[in-house]
Amino acid sequence: MVYLFCAYRDWAILLYQKLVKKHKDLILLDNPKKLTSTYLKKIKPSLIFFPDWSWIISKDIIKNYQCICFHESNLPKFRGGSPIQNQIIRGIKKTKTTAFIMNEKLDGGDILLQRDLSLNGTLNEIFSRMIENDYFLINRIIEGKFRRRKQAGKSTTFKRRKPEESELETLDYSKKYIYDFIRMLADPYPHAYIKFGKKKIVFKDAKYDGKKLEFRGEII
Repeated sequence: MVYLFCAYRDWAILLYQKLVKKHKDLILLDNPKKLTSTYLKKIKPSLIFFPDWSWIISKDIIKNYQCICFHESNLPKFRGGSPIQNQIIRGIKKTKTTAFIMNEKLDGGDILLQRDLSLNGTLNEIFSRMIENDYFLINRIIEGKFRRRKQAGKSTTFKRRKPEESELETLDYSKKYIYDFIRMLADPYPHAYIKFGKKKIVFKDAKYDGKKLEFRGEII
């Protein structure tokens, strides 16, 4: 069987490299322009995995192929864009990686599997946990070890964050809030920043031990 893996960020490429050692027929697609019905008819994938994708997928593809998306929230909560950031800034420390069948409703398809995901630590640490989760879930799905079910409970939906939302308009927040704000916007996202006249301080990352807040940044 042929499986298609649609992703482009560094952490997702690491996931692909780990998976392809076990599944030789797993094909990587990292260019949205190549995701066409013509291409899919040629390779005939049994499953299409979307662990990391920022573009709209055509209704024709969703209708005619088993498209499986991986979303970092306990669906139906936190549907939509920037789920990691939208949860961290609201003080959520534990969530889920959810694998679900895509349909025409935003993050609204049937759930196949879920796995616990901690949102503590740096983004790189979170990405490492996401790799572990997605690796486990994709293997289970290929093996057919899942139970498909409808989403249940009250849904919430959030928009993808915009670069201008990375601005800290004031430092009159708690140290914990500032720490979360900075760490959730580390690479590859638009970094947190604060303006000072014609200049701004850009925060690259931060450390917080409960008392002392440290950060690394630059003045632009």
